[in-house]
Amino acid sequence: MDMHSDQVRVSKELVGQLIRDQFPEWSDHPITPLESKGTVNAMFRVGPHLAARFPLRMDNPAAVQATFEAEAVAARELHENTDVPVPLPLVLGRPGAGFPMPWSVQTWLPGETAMEQDPGGSDAFALDLANFVSRVRSIDLAGRVFPGSVRGGGLREHDTWVEHCFVQSEGLLDIPTLRRMWSRFRELPAHRGNAMTHGDLTPTNVLVADGRLAGVLDFGLYGPADPALDLIPAWHILHAGPRATLRSALQCTDLEWLRGQAWAFQQAMGLVWYYQESHPSMALFARRTLERLMGQDQD
Repeated sequence: MDMHSDQVRVSKELVGQLIRDQFPEWSDHPITPLESKGTVNAMFRVGPHLAARFPLRMDNPAAVQATFEAEAVAARELHENTDVPVPLPLVLGRPGAGFPMPWSVQTWLPGETAMEQDPGGSDAFALDLANFVSRVRSIDLAGRVFPGSVRGGGLREHDTWVEHCFVQSEGLLDIPTLRRMWSRFRELPAHRGNAMTHGDLTPTNVLVADGRLAGVLDFGLYGPADPALDLIPAWHILHAGPRATLRSALQCTDLEWLRGQAWAFQQAMGLVWYYQESHPSMALFARRTLERLMGQDQD
């Protein structure tokens, strides 16, 4: 079942043809489709050391190329400023062989996502995550400002979206309780000063090996924002004990911690109803996040 109504189909055969046409030096590499838990790109292993990414939703080719180019800049900056492995971009592919948008090839990172290997009970993982977040926050803004169109600015700016999610989630979630929670979150004081953030530290974007942080993926939302935005894995991934470890390591204020809860809430509300049928594991992790925020988790 497709995850999106405008989803683009990408087959192993199509990927092989694009590789042969555009990058013949890799034409002898076996192509292996990956059961990616993500929702933005279809992923294919290309030989032992490479991975190819193909946008799952139709978009303007120029916009797709700009996104890939921005992600490449972000990946290199994170590689230079943190000690957590990130996939490094190698080349951009052109539309062709029936695929209508640009696509990318990057280095392959070993490990499993936090959807596949749950590190939620690991204090060591929480400390790894805190170290990564701290290093990202220390990256120079270099004049960059919050773009104003994504998570990480004013909470009230998301009222319309959250209300839409409440309506779509009737019968799936405890909407009266969730409405009361959002009414409190939206009244939180504004944060003071942006910092660089990864912006999307969900279980699908975090790699785990032996209970430790082994890599970070997906830099489409990397940029300046409310620093609390990178606290979302505290509820998306961590159990209660490691969650407290993360908070202590980052020395979060009460306001920062509450705003982190608000951003986790805003994101999770949009995932349960949207992926309930098409991506059950995504909906399940979002439901678990909301249960943690409501104090109903069994961690």
